[in-house]
Amino acid sequence: MLRRNSFRLPRHPASVGLARRRVRDHLSNWGHSKGEQAFEDVVLLVSELATNAVRHGPLLEREFEVAVTVLADGSCLIEVSDESPVQPRLRVVGEYDEESGRGLTMVEHLTTAWGVWSRGRYGKTVWALVPAA
Repeated sequence: MLRRNSFRLPRHPASVGLARRRVRDHLSNWGHSKGEQAFEDVVLLVSELATNAVRHGPLLEREFEVAVTVLADGSCLIEVSDESPVQPRLRVVGEYDEESGRGLTMVEHLTTAWGVWSRGRYGKTVWALVPAA
């Protein structure tokens, strides 16, 4: 069974916690349990990608979008979209966020695959696929 939910949030630091809570609630409602490693990884990655959208998005951008899809095999696709263009540095695997020390290296280690989709003049989507527990 495929389950998907997406939502838009204001580009504000408080939205990171809200994104985490909403994804946690959706996963719980879909039968996933807190404490499962995959569950915790998805919530952590949503937080990291939402933080990047808030921190590095265009100054005039008012919102960003979060989508979470649980696939038939139990893996989970996370997508965070904003209006900023694809930056070449996002394609560098193993890069650290200078402030937190985790950045995209954490994304790489917790996922089966991840990447960036250009949405042309509408910005980009950073996606990550978390394997089933």
